Amino acid sequence: MHEMGIAMRIVDIAKSAIPPEAKDRTVTAVTLRVGKLSAIVPESMRFCFTVVSRDTPLEGARLDIEEIPVTAVCEDCHDDFTITDADFTCPKCKGPNLKILTGRELTVASIELSE
Repeated sequence: MHEMGIAMRIVDIAKSAIPPEAKDRTVTAVTLRVGKLSAIVPESMRFCFTVVSRDTPLEGARLDIEEIPVTAVCEDCHDDFTITDADFTCPKCKGPNLKILTGRELTVASIELSE
């Protein structure tokens, strides 16, 4: 379960993003952008986040996960498309020469603080 290590890193990132003048505030929400190819299981990530955020300024914070679809461009016919299943071939020309454009992301998109 690599989600535990990722959750630990998210907590570190969020804690370091709290400005010095807001150190008495808590984090109420973290938004994570996760590509479909990142192999992150949202339920596992939320569980791990809850565990590792205990006794930190993130305890009780909501973890919102935005899933990013897998998109690609065919390097043969230059068609852009979304990959929705395990078929990594171009739907237009059936070629296998693809460049993945999105779907590998794993970023902290936003952090909300209490008032």
